[in-house]
Amino acid sequence: MFLEHKYTIEELVKRCKSGERKAQEALYKQFASKMLGVCMRYAVDKMEAEDMLQNGFIRVFEKMGDYRGDGSFEGWVRRIMVHSSIEYYRKHHKMMQLVEIEESGSEPSVNSLALTNLGTKDLLALIQKLSPGYKIVFNLYAIEGYSHREIAGMVGITEGASKSQLSRARTILKEQIVKMEGKKYGYAG
Repeated sequence: MFLEHKYTIEELVKRCKSGERKAQEALYKQFASKMLGVCMRYAVDKMEAEDMLQNGFIRVFEKMGDYRGDGSFEGWVRRIMVHSSIEYYRKHHKMMQLVEIEESGSEPSVNSLALTNLGTKDLLALIQKLSPGYKIVFNLYAIEGYSHREIAGMVGITEGASKSQLSRARTILKEQIVKMEGKKYGYAG
């Protein structure tokens, strides 16, 4: 009976750097499902997310020699997946429609009861329904933690456009949360 040896991430990285296919496969298996979740946030559907994932892993293996062990390896892979997903999106879709909006204080409020009853899956589903431009900027800023300057450089828009896209995405999400929670409790809306 063949027992598969369990390697640490450090060992897998070292073996991948030397081009070992089995180590690449093990590394892929270790991170694929988590990174597919990252790609899903930028994709139109699951098939597109799987393409993004494959492209991302190709880039991970190509850039493996650049990983120096500073910081989390998973964080390093995640950054590559995000950049690869955005690059894929830009290559395969028309550039996102930009909407400049004025900063406004008229965003709907969301009561705390609605937020406590909203599940993670519900929120992710609402984010997935945003238009591509809003979804990309929202994910990069609110989930990945990039600044508007970084987003502007990655996506090829201005900082102001990034800020307006985020503001509009937040407004849409708040409206959808209020609508969803209103239906849940039988309120008209």
